[in-house]
Amino acid sequence: MPEIQFREALNQAMCEEMDRDPDVFLIGEEVAEYDGAYKVSQGMLARFGPMRVVDSPISEAGFAGLGVGAAMVGMRPIVEFMTFSFSLVAFDQVVNNAPKMRYMSGGQFKVPIVFRGISGAGQQLAATHSWTVDALYAHVPGLKVVVPTTPYEAKGLLKTAIRDDDPVIFLENEAMYGNRGEVPAEEYLLPFGKADIKREGSHCTIVAWGHGCLTALAAAEQLHKDHGIEVEIVDPRSLRPLDIDTIAESVKKTGCCVTVEEGYPTCGMGAEIAAQVQEKCFDDLDHHIIRVGSLDVPMPYSKVLLNHVVPGAQRVAEAVKQAVYFQG
Repeated sequence: MPEIQFREALNQAMCEEMDRDPDVFLIGEEVAEYDGAYKVSQGMLARFGPMRVVDSPISEAGFAGLGVGAAMVGMRPIVEFMTFSFSLVAFDQVVNNAPKMRYMSGGQFKVPIVFRGISGAGQQLAATHSWTVDALYAHVPGLKVVVPTTPYEAKGLLKTAIRDDDPVIFLENEAMYGNRGEVPAEEYLLPFGKADIKREGSHCTIVAWGHGCLTALAAAEQLHKDHGIEVEIVDPRSLRPLDIDTIAESVKKTGCCVTVEEGYPTCGMGAEIAAQVQEKCFDDLDHHIIRVGSLDVPMPYSKVLLNHVVPGAQRVAEAVKQAVYFQG
């Protein structure tokens, strides 16, 4: 299988879906003439033209609303937010319009739209550009929330999102765009609501997604090398719908659970997963569920402070050692 970058996998997914379906189009800031702020849409303007790869004004409420309207009349828009922090400007369109129109119209209107872009602390983007929005949008009925970890997942999940008849929030991380991984040359789709076991283990389950999953994998290797602790890592891949059954099956096997997220722990996805695991696995748990997330402060610009706020492999490893009652 060829090995490509995360951003290339996203590009391939969009191009293949635009080749397959003339109703698919991309709109957002700098997606066309500039080839994408992060080069995810590189080459797409030349390939599909300005009617299908559309540079928008700096007006998230405007072009998100345009996308919702286009979806209601049969198009399949991909709306790119340069960062999901900017999606907060379009909160009414994303939260109040897109996910509710099908319900409020009695099924007369579908809203097949994908909102995609970067979420998370990224590369020193400071407080107002560093929102991890997965918990915000997973709270909303009618939205599906997807967070790929590998290039393989980025392509397969994005193709599924584009074909979905309901609005999908597709969250990427700037720090992952250059990551490489194997992606099949033949077409494939990955389903929502089906978690992936990223690493087999017997001592503790870590539930982590996106960039946090990469941190968890690094912590797991460190724990294996230094202490012989074998961690199982479950990556939900989609947070809504959430594959709680696969997570619970892993926790019942290991007896311990740690959640890892780059979002804030207060009312975060880790809290939701912990609650559901507690309901399903109460009699199987040997220790209370431990949540690892970013510190409850605005994201700093300083690299040193940012590394302190966002959980790293060492903090995850310490949580696992606490969960398995490791003394040493």
